[in-house]
Amino acid sequence: MPVAAWQRRWDVFLLLTGLVMLEVGVLAVNRLKCPLTDIAAKYTDDRQDNFDIYLPLFLARYNKQIFGLLFLAGLLFGVLRYFQG
Repeated sequence: MPVAAWQRRWDVFLLLTGLVMLEVGVLAVNRLKCPLTDIAAKYTDDRQDNFDIYLPLFLARYNKQIFGLLFLAGLLFGVLRYFQG
């Protein structure tokens, strides 16, 4: 998103924003839980925060907060860039 905003590719910026919002909508409908987690849980007894995602434990534990802030920062950057002219 920030790269698209920097290049003033508003079509790409809006597409990427829409894709992230679609994922947020899926998470919201599933009470902030990935719908694939239950499928992955059938194949292992491991229940650490990263059992179903290839991320380090800390990042997996706080991924919604970390990537949510990055998304908001990218969105803010895009809005500011848009209104710069």
